[in-house]
Amino acid sequence: MALNSDGSSGIHYQQLSDGLFQKFSDLVYEKTGIFLKPEKKELLNARLGKRLRATGIESFKEYYGYVIHDKSGDELVQLIDSVSTNFTSFFRENSHFEILTSTVLPAFVKEGRGKNKDILFWSSASSSGEEPYTMAMVVDDFVCQHPGMRYRIMATDISTRVLAQAKRGVYTDERIAKVPKAFLKKYFQKGVGSSDGFVKVKEDLRKMVHFDHFNLMGDFPWREAIDVIFCRNVMIYFNRETQQELVSKFYQALTPGGYLFIGHSESISGLKHSFTQIDATAYLKR
Repeated sequence: MALNSDGSSGIHYQQLSDGLFQKFSDLVYEKTGIFLKPEKKELLNARLGKRLRATGIESFKEYYGYVIHDKSGDELVQLIDSVSTNFTSFFRENSHFEILTSTVLPAFVKEGRGKNKDILFWSSASSSGEEPYTMAMVVDDFVCQHPGMRYRIMATDISTRVLAQAKRGVYTDERIAKVPKAFLKKYFQKGVGSSDGFVKVKEDLRKMVHFDHFNLMGDFPWREAIDVIFCRNVMIYFNRETQQELVSKFYQALTPGGYLFIGHSESISGLKHSFTQIDATAYLKR
């Protein structure tokens, strides 16, 4: 989850003051753990300008008060959706999925996992669905060759906007460029007529992925230990303290013999943890 320019113009009748930028930054950090650096001020100005136009509110100060006093929490969700842009793609950082098929899943077969209880996979920042659907394709293809394995895939994100897109499972042809042809044929339906240029994830695959709204800063609600966690390209937007807290929570949530995958631009080497590193950005809880 990253704060990136979307080419939109900010509101023209005012600029976000340093004081209000800090207030919004503190609020975003408190609620999501995302640290907005000062250089993000102009971008935040543009993003919040959209919410002012949508709500009819005339000033950033008034909008801040509106968010704070909205008991329903709906506008806070809108604010978070506005400042978070989710970049992702199918088979992004493909080496992680290669490790799943070459190391992780064979180890689970050897241990007998998936026989009496589901192997539990978690895409913890699922964005618009490409990561968990890639995970589902890779796992399903492996399970077809090793019948009898039971599994579930959880997918969560803080943005309700991208979760709605993920649940639909509809993507443009350009978005599936990295998907192997065999997987395209097996797991996607090609649009025709008015849907030409689009594909839809087949229902059987969509049913394998359970999407839910979740804030990583909250307490993990899972009662079952998780076997594989993907949290990729998220922690780069957190400060060191939040990274430490999250890595500790991931370790506690994993079952012994479980795996954590982080983004290629991330590292937990400077944090206190008990993971064993098995690859540049893949870790095992022994």
